Amino acid sequence: MTMIISGERRISYPEIHARIARTGTGFRTLGLRDGAPVAAMLRNDFALFEVAGGAAALGSPVVPINWHLKAEEVGYILSDSGADILVCHADLLPQISNGLPDDLRLLVVPTPPEVAAAFSIAPALTQVPDGMTDWDRWRDTHAPSLEPPLGGSPMFYTSGTTGMPKGVRRKPMRPEQVAASSRVGTIAYGIKPNEEQVILMNGPMYHSAPNSYGMLAFRHGCRIVLEPRFDPEDMLQLIARHRVTHMHMVPTMFVRLLRLPEEVKRRYDLSALRFVVHGAAPCPPHVKRAMIDWWGPVIHEYFGSTETGIPVWHSAQEALAKPGTVGRAIEGGIVKIFRSDGDPCAVNEPGEIVMRQTAVPDFDYHGKAEARAEAGRDGLVSVGDVGYLDEDGYLFLCDRKRDMVISGRVNIYPAEIENALIGMTARLRGVWRPRRRIRRAALCLHRAGAGRGAIVGCGTRVPARTPGQFQGPKGHPVPR
Repeated sequence: MTMIISGERRISYPEIHARIARTGTGFRTLGLRDGAPVAAMLRNDFALFEVAGGAAALGSPVVPINWHLKAEEVGYILSDSGADILVCHADLLPQISNGLPDDLRLLVVPTPPEVAAAFSIAPALTQVPDGMTDWDRWRDTHAPSLEPPLGGSPMFYTSGTTGMPKGVRRKPMRPEQVAASSRVGTIAYGIKPNEEQVILMNGPMYHSAPNSYGMLAFRHGCRIVLEPRFDPEDMLQLIARHRVTHMHMVPTMFVRLLRLPEEVKRRYDLSALRFVVHGAAPCPPHVKRAMIDWWGPVIHEYFGSTETGIPVWHSAQEALAKPGTVGRAIEGGIVKIFRSDGDPCAVNEPGEIVMRQTAVPDFDYHGKAEARAEAGRDGLVSVGDVGYLDEDGYLFLCDRKRDMVISGRVNIYPAEIENALIGMTARLRGVWRPRRRIRRAALCLHRAGAGRGAIVGCGTRVPARTPGQFQGPKGHPVPR
């Protein structure tokens, strides 16, 4: 039976669809209409699917809110989006209660036991406070809606290129985009309709990529396993226990997995894995190769953003043939590279990346038309990344445009150094202080036993130093 699993809890698809129908009725009684949004500050839980489905049935977007945010930040998103309904897990209330508007309709979801255990949440904080509306009880007081669903897309808040978070709101999908979007989802995520697939959700679904991945799996009727919080060995155990076939991951998860002792890696049967896709950040080639050596050629990668969709993708085989690439344009994907003067870059020449996936509708920044205009070029979208296309059309990233440092007329990309440092074991030695004034500072890492002054690595903000001024230990050269 198709179902969603979280810890020891299970819910069948018929039951969760019934809950969604009741949620739609409930939202309607609260006056939700005309595409007004519903905000959700939820960990990965059944309620997240209920809220998203109930809002979409009325043609309203759900606004997923990062549950790390504090009162002021959540208050800003609620105000900017216009959402006057918030569904929130009970344990998250203390961190945001001071920033909630007085007229907000607040629906509180009891925090489930597996989430409480994963985050070490005190039992008292998992319960709905007295005087507040319990989500489960509220939902179940409403009859299921019998009206056909209208459909709607989430509105994710993203920093985009600069400034305050902006709500990315999609325009309505055109008929020809429906089929094209399904095909792109199959290419990028490997999830197909009407197939036996077990999906492990190990990333927070307030992010656009895990959210779109999980909701696609839900629409296709996959069995979905929710991991409350990523833990390397716990994830391996869930893969083996549930015979997981598909996952969405990020490179930092790979790094933590690779650091597990060999006996732990060999303990679990991972043979059911068929399609693992990762994105969100570039993956250092040596990390990708190590994962493919371990799991086999099932690890694929996409490149995109909340604004652009997924225009770029590549397979495990392509990763081995083109180490360091993030892929090339797939169906509906367009990628171009421009110089600062607006001219197109030549092959292998770094410049600003502009791209778009045409299988998904265009977007607006909610209430910020000027910001949307600034992000566009030639009908495409820039999100501030620098990279180049090789002679075969494969895209390689250099860094974020705002992170690039120019020193001695040399472009220095902190990401190059970060990639070299991933996987190194070192301890903080001190703060390196440059002789001349620059806009970046570095934390120097020193490996025990290395010679005096041997720098193992630097922190995220890498200083503008010309090549040759960093010394790394043998076998670990530090770029530039």
